[in-house]
Amino acid sequence: MVRLLRPFGRAVTYTRLLHLCIAVVWPAMWLFIEDAWWAWAVAAAALAPAGLVPAMRTAEGLQARLLLTGHRHDSESIDIVVAPSASWSDRGRLVLWLEIRLLLGCATSLFTVQLLLASVDSVSAALGRDSHAGELFRLGGHDWWYILLAPVALIVLAVTVVASGHLITALAHHLLGPSPAERLAALEERTEQLLERTRIARELHDSIGHALTVAVVQAGAARAAGDPAFTDRALDAIEETGRAALEDLERVLGVLRESERPVSGRPTLTDVGQLLESARASGAKVEADVTGPLDTVPGPVSREGYRILQESLTNVLRHAGSVPVRARVAVTAGTLTLEVRNPLSAETPGPGRGSGLHGIRERVALLGGRARTGPDEGDWQVHVELPIG
Repeated sequence: MVRLLRPFGRAVTYTRLLHLCIAVVWPAMWLFIEDAWWAWAVAAAALAPAGLVPAMRTAEGLQARLLLTGHRHDSESIDIVVAPSASWSDRGRLVLWLEIRLLLGCATSLFTVQLLLASVDSVSAALGRDSHAGELFRLGGHDWWYILLAPVALIVLAVTVVASGHLITALAHHLLGPSPAERLAALEERTEQLLERTRIARELHDSIGHALTVAVVQAGAARAAGDPAFTDRALDAIEETGRAALEDLERVLGVLRESERPVSGRPTLTDVGQLLESARASGAKVEADVTGPLDTVPGPVSREGYRILQESLTNVLRHAGSVPVRARVAVTAGTLTLEVRNPLSAETPGPGRGSGLHGIRERVALLGGRARTGPDEGDWQVHVELPIG
């Protein structure tokens, strides 16, 4: 019983009824001037050219969002478009919507008023009074049992209000909803947002993960060495790496705060020297071979290449410790080659599957490149080739 009465405690039930009644206000006013059946036909015909106006879709969409969905911001509300009509298909659906809204509004308004009058007539007839305000049915005589018809009329009235509200809302989602082209554009925008969030998550993982790895390795090495001079150098390296990580964190948080601001300031391969020095300060014996014009590498490839190299060095420090590392960065005609190798032995195992290799492969796949990771001639290698032309 409570479930049946629940719709009447929601404001949207009555705003939906108001939405239907608004549709017949101007035709009803016309009836005061010309009381003829063809007035409704003229009103319906006038809606066709109105529906061809692109801005009419915005007006109807805003009205439907406000009155049919309770001005909510969930998927039920967003599914009703407020943008102007962009195609003849949109205009055709809007014309159909206006005609159906007028027809359903007329029927609902008529039944609402007549059912209320029928309830009043039933009570009046049961009390011995003559009343013929309603036109749904006529009551003869003044029998007491007529009063039983009053709640029946009110129940039918309640069902009419709720059912018509649900029907007009369903029609709004179908006729005022996005077209296939708009759905595709919304899907592409949502995909771009998800890709941007994934990229930011990778940025934080690579930058903060690298800084924490360097700090942990340096702290452990300083404790084991017991040399004040080495400890000072280790603390300097930890401080420098920490500052760089804080700068990266601040930049990423800035992007999150201002989602429309273009991404800028991310390190590229032209900053590879600083990255290699950071790895050397952490205890790794890095031999670097950098060839080719790094400044000619396209921005997206250069930024992702820097992160791939950073993640590869981080994996070495995390899993192999202070071991000799050979890093190669080569720019040739149409290809960027990145390679990191370190000795592989029982004491210094290579990185496992979940140690950042997935992020490297993901970056390479997005750029249309190739990646090889794993043991190779006694070394653990990460070999990446990215197209740049």
